[in-house]
Amino acid sequence: MNTQISKWLLLAIISSSVFLSVLDIFIVNVAIPAIKTGIHGTDSDIQLVIALYLLGYATFLVTGGRAGDYFGRKRVFVVAMLLFVVISAVCGFAQTSWQLNAARFFQGVSAALMIPQGITYIQELFQGNKERVKALGIYGSVAGSASVIGQFLGGLLPEIDSFLEGWRLIFLINLPIGLAVVPMALLFLPPDDRRCCNVGFDYAGVLLLTGALVCLIYPLIRGRELDWPWWCIAMLAAGGIVLALFVRDQKQKLSTGRQRLPLLDVRLFGFRDFNIGMAIVLFYFMVQDSYFLINVVLLETGLGFSSSETGILFVFQGVGYVVASLVSLRLVPLFGKKVLQGGVLTMIITLALHIIVLNGPEVNRRLLYPVLFLYGAGCGSVLPSLLAVGLKNIPVELAGTASGTFSTFQQTAIALGIGVIGGIFFSNLGPLPDVTAYISAYRVATFTNMALLALVGLFMCLLPVEGMVRSESVTH
Repeated sequence: MNTQISKWLLLAIISSSVFLSVLDIFIVNVAIPAIKTGIHGTDSDIQLVIALYLLGYATFLVTGGRAGDYFGRKRVFVVAMLLFVVISAVCGFAQTSWQLNAARFFQGVSAALMIPQGITYIQELFQGNKERVKALGIYGSVAGSASVIGQFLGGLLPEIDSFLEGWRLIFLINLPIGLAVVPMALLFLPPDDRRCCNVGFDYAGVLLLTGALVCLIYPLIRGRELDWPWWCIAMLAAGGIVLALFVRDQKQKLSTGRQRLPLLDVRLFGFRDFNIGMAIVLFYFMVQDSYFLINVVLLETGLGFSSSETGILFVFQGVGYVVASLVSLRLVPLFGKKVLQGGVLTMIITLALHIIVLNGPEVNRRLLYPVLFLYGAGCGSVLPSLLAVGLKNIPVELAGTASGTFSTFQQTAIALGIGVIGGIFFSNLGPLPDVTAYISAYRVATFTNMALLALVGLFMCLLPVEGMVRSESVTH
C-alpha cells in the first residue's frame, strides 16, 4: 500500500461498494416496466428481478462478514467487486427472464460480500471516535445519494435512444464504476494478514438459509401466476422444514463452541426488545419496496406516465427522505420512539393521499410531488433509527452479529413484501386490465400496506419509552 494515500480516498474506494449495491435496488424499481417489455416477461418475472437480488443480498450478508474474517477483507472486497461488474454485464445482455433473474440473484450475492468489508475497513482506518462518526456519516450519505440517483437514472436511461435497448443501460452503467474501483482497491487498500482460520466456515448454514428463503419466496411470487401448482405448495412446505433445520443446526453449532461458529447467533431471540424490533422490521420493510413496485406499475403502465417523469417524482420522495432523516437523527435522542411513531403516522396518512390523488385517468400531477415528498419524509423519520430499536438492549459481544441479523431480516422482509403485496396487486388486475382495474388493484395493495404500517406503530407501542439511541442507516 502507498502510505501517502489519504484514508479519505480509501473511504471513497470503500464507499463505491455501498453506492453500487444501493443504486442497483432503486434504479431497477423505476425501470421495471421497461425491463418487462425488454425481456418479454410476466408480472412475476419483474417481481423476481427485484426479489432475487434482495434474496441473494439477504442470505449472504452475514456470510460476507464471515468471509472477510476467514479469507481476508481486501481479497474478498476485490473479488466481490469484480464479480459484481461481470454479473452486471450478464444482466445487461440477458436475453430471457430466466437469464436475468439468475444473474440478479448472484449480483445480490456479490453485493453482500462487498458491504461488510467496507464497514470493517472504516472501523480500522478511522480510530478516533470523531473521525469514525464523520466517516460513517459520509458512508451513509453515499448510500442515500445512491437511492436518489438510482431513482432518477431508472427513469431516464430506459428512454435513451442508443444501439442498445435503454433498460440494459441500468445494469451496464455499473461497469465503468466497478472497473475503475477494482485496480484502485488492489493498489491502495491495506492488506489484511490477520485472517481467522481457526474457526470453521459455516457452509452448511449458508446452504440451509439460502434454500429456506428461496423455497419460501419463489413460490409466493410464481404461484399466483401459475394457479398454485403442487410444486409451489411443496416448496413452501419444504421452506418451512429447511428453516427449522437451519435453526436447529445453528443451535447445535453454538453449543459446541468456537470451533463451529454459527452463521446466526440464536441467543439474540432471547431478548424481548430484539424480537419486537424484528417484528417492526418485518412489517415496515414489507412496505418499503412493494410501495415502489405498485406505484411504478400504476403510473407507467396504468396511467401512461413516462419513465423519466416517474423517476423525477421519486426523486422528490428521496429528497423528502434525506431531509427528514437528518432532522430525525437529532430529534430521536430527545423524544425517543415518538419520532418514529410520528413518521409511521405520516406514511399512513400520505398513502391515503396517494389513493385520493391517483383516483382516475386524469391525475393532478402537481399534487403528486408534495405527496411523495411527505411520504419520503415519513420514511426518513423512521428508517435511520430502526436499527437502534432492535439493538439497544443487546450485549456488546452480540452487537456485531445482531447488526448482521438485522440487515438479513431487512432484505428478506423486502423480498417478502414484493411477493405478498405485489401478488395482491397483480391478482386484482385481471387478465386484460384497463385504467380502472389498475386503480382498483392499487387501492387494495395500498390499503394492505397501510395495515402493515399500523402494525409497525402497534409494535412500537410495546417498546419502552426510555433508551432510544442514535443510529446510522446505510439503506433507504
